[in-house]
Amino acid sequence: MFETIIGLEIHVELKTRTKLFCGCSTGFGDPPNHNICPVCAGMPGALPALNEEAVRLAIRAGRALSCRINPVSSFDRKSYFYPDLPKSYQITQHQIPICEGGYLDLEDPDNSPEKGLYRRIAIERIHLEEDAAKLIHPEDRPVTLVDYNRAGIPLIEIVTRPELTSPEDAAAFLKELKAILEYLGVSDCRMEQGSLRCDVNISVRKTGSRKPGTKVEIKNMNSFREIQKALEYEQERQKKLFLSNRSHEIISETRMWDSRQGITKPMRFKDEGRHYRFFPEPDLPPIDLRSSRTLSWLEENLPELPGQKRERFVKQYGLSSYEAGILTGSRALADYFEEVTAYGVRPGDASNWIITELLRLWKPSEDRGSPVRSRSLAQLIRLIDEGRISRNAAKEVLNDMHAAGREPMDIIMQKNLIQVSGQDEIAELVEAVMADNTDAVQEYKAGKSKVFGFLMGQIMKAGRGRVNPNIAGKILEERLKG
Repeated sequence: MFETIIGLEIHVELKTRTKLFCGCSTGFGDPPNHNICPVCAGMPGALPALNEEAVRLAIRAGRALSCRINPVSSFDRKSYFYPDLPKSYQITQHQIPICEGGYLDLEDPDNSPEKGLYRRIAIERIHLEEDAAKLIHPEDRPVTLVDYNRAGIPLIEIVTRPELTSPEDAAAFLKELKAILEYLGVSDCRMEQGSLRCDVNISVRKTGSRKPGTKVEIKNMNSFREIQKALEYEQERQKKLFLSNRSHEIISETRMWDSRQGITKPMRFKDEGRHYRFFPEPDLPPIDLRSSRTLSWLEENLPELPGQKRERFVKQYGLSSYEAGILTGSRALADYFEEVTAYGVRPGDASNWIITELLRLWKPSEDRGSPVRSRSLAQLIRLIDEGRISRNAAKEVLNDMHAAGREPMDIIMQKNLIQVSGQDEIAELVEAVMADNTDAVQEYKAGKSKVFGFLMGQIMKAGRGRVNPNIAGKILEERLKG
């Protein structure tokens, strides 16, 4: 009955040590107004100087997203007046961006990813620009404070074509894009620190209608979950207005997402005719990539990207697309998995332990290595395969390994967790349990096979979880049949 059209404008903070046009640090968490100089403060007569590393990273992102890299691009001044903009204009790339065209492929949920079937989302442009300062609104005072540390930090803005058709698609696109940028080393993409922020444009129209819906913008969100929730709310809000014959109330405006109430709220009308008075930046020459110094950036080898790695994990290691998707979600996790398998662990076992157990304890997105070294996890998995420790005991060992960074055998010996596998010792334990549970034994012999599980539980309890369950099960079955 209705169709949704979504476009994204993604602001990505580049992983450079200094700002886009000066030598101030880009370090996060420094005291307010600590990283600031006459250039990023917009003082009269202070001249910008372009950060070459930012240009290289922008090109790297464009190449990975199959964009056309413009041999010559230029900067412009975008004039507007707001407290977070010390110069009263922003230096950006309006007329000729550094990258144009391109696309990102999303796995099609209606088809099998193993068959290589994807949905292609077009990217309109990628351009360089400087970030604005940060406004702070204290709850205890009716004032607005400004922290200029962020002013001048290098950004790329990635603008998609309006080709996403659901909030789920938008979230999937952003997750895939985030992974690509992290793999490339273009950005740390720490959304909680504002390194990746997104403005979304959404419109709804009746299915089959050729008339575009009225576009509504939702500004500055930095959480995949909140972006999806905001789009879902706005999608339903617009549908309800259509169904109640109030579609005229859908106006071109900028809205904000109130995560506490779970609603979007009006911020300001969008004036499509607004003039930013763009004009060429007079203090910066064009970026000319035809020189020998910059040609190397266009030829630089790119790493294996998430989509390529997913396909390889499925083919090379025999993993499911679900497992491969999780393991390649971050470069650190993918590398960790391959390190574990390199120590001789079966890929299925490595995947199972990493996804099911290790990721309970370790969050690769926090950009900290796991306290459990890949070699140590491989050793723990081998100890299970050799029957020297039970799986349940191994979970306890893994918790201690993560908490203290210790080796598995040290913990196993300290806690006396070596699995009992001796036939005679287990046989004695089985007979003792059968003697203590004669009623259950008789019930099993009378045909109640479920009692077998109860007896096994009693054996494991009596052995404090250290009994080899396969050997114990065989001995118990022999004794019950005898």
